Amino acid sequence: MSETTPQSIGILGLGIIGEIWAGHHHAAGKLAGAWNRTAKPDFPMWKDTAAEVARGAEAIQIVVADPPAVQGVVEAILPELDASKAVIQSSTIDPDSSGRFREQVLATGARYLEAPFTGSKPAAEQKQTVFYLGGDRGLCEAVDPLLALVSAHRLHIGDHRQACALKLAMNLNISAQMQALAEARAICSRSGIDDDTFFDALSRNVSCSGLTQLKEPVLRQSDFRPMFSVKHMHKDMRLASGMSESGDCELLKTVTARLAAAEQAGWGDEDFAALAKLLGG
Repeated sequence: MSETTPQSIGILGLGIIGEIWAGHHHAAGKLAGAWNRTAKPDFPMWKDTAAEVARGAEAIQIVVADPPAVQGVVEAILPELDASKAVIQSSTIDPDSSGRFREQVLATGARYLEAPFTGSKPAAEQKQTVFYLGGDRGLCEAVDPLLALVSAHRLHIGDHRQACALKLAMNLNISAQMQALAEARAICSRSGIDDDTFFDALSRNVSCSGLTQLKEPVLRQSDFRPMFSVKHMHKDMRLASGMSESGDCELLKTVTARLAAAEQAGWGDEDFAALAKLLGG
């Protein structure tokens, strides 16, 4: 059975990433509406309710903070859903929550695609987001023209649960790398090695990564304005910790505890590179 290609999209959630995506869609003439829990009435195609966005859009993309926030949005838009609509769920959530939301949406006759993503603010601005798609291949192909407007790659991972699992696993890898980078830098700093020497050596080491390059200026300048916040990474690690598949993942436990400490220190709204501040960095 062929899938109908949606011609318009509504964005539900205008946080750091959702606002950028909505702007790209508006520039392309595809944005049917935008909504955020905290009102942003001056935003292009602003609507007062999530339901109003869903009513006017063929595809509805959800990008909010966590499973309870997604649940609230899904409940608000359910009366507007039917076979002409496709819900693209791009918030980072756990597999069990995804299963619940999928069942609710499918019961209306609408289509559901789990579409978490990787790429923080700079990637979103440059349309370099990478989506991890979990669902029917036909639906993935149908929404690809819209997702291509804000991303570099759309990877079909498998089903909705697998897409969520991969996204949480990727964030574990990122946060663990950040903790390791912070600790390595702290050891060098305490040994009298300056940042120029440290980062020059690291750039020639096999462990140098995209994360290193992204966070080097953040650490050098102690500029922790959020590209991806401590509180959201902490939330993701808590979700990963709740999966049965992660029970023996010791590094996950360590990173979750460090993120909790950073949030308790009052740095929840700062970039997750603020893990370095726990070490005096």
